[in-house]
Amino acid sequence: MMIIIRMILNAHPEKHLEVLQTLLSLMKPVRKEPGCRSCCAFYDIDDKNHFTLLQEWETPKDMNNHIQSLQFGVLLGIKTLLSEPPRIRIHTVSKTWGMDAVQALRQQKG
Repeated sequence: MMIIIRMILNAHPEKHLEVLQTLLSLMKPVRKEPGCRSCCAFYDIDDKNHFTLLQEWETPKDMNNHIQSLQFGVLLGIKTLLSEPPRIRIHTVSKTWGMDAVQALRQQKG
């Protein structure tokens, strides 16, 4: 099983750079935490103030430790830079498919 945390952050336009710098400063330390499969940040090409943070965790324990970490506390602490509270969704994934599944489904179409 894998756990995915998806966090949506909408920055005040004048705080865009501060949010971006905060996310960039957190990437490397979070990626080094036990059980972190990946940690990536994106912003919307249509709205540069709309950020998405995606993290993948090996186990619920790894995710729990991360949520209790200083890095996650820093992330929650940027709420004054945001135009609305962060939206956080936690997903559990029991199975993952890759390109083989996509190709097989595309072949079924014909």
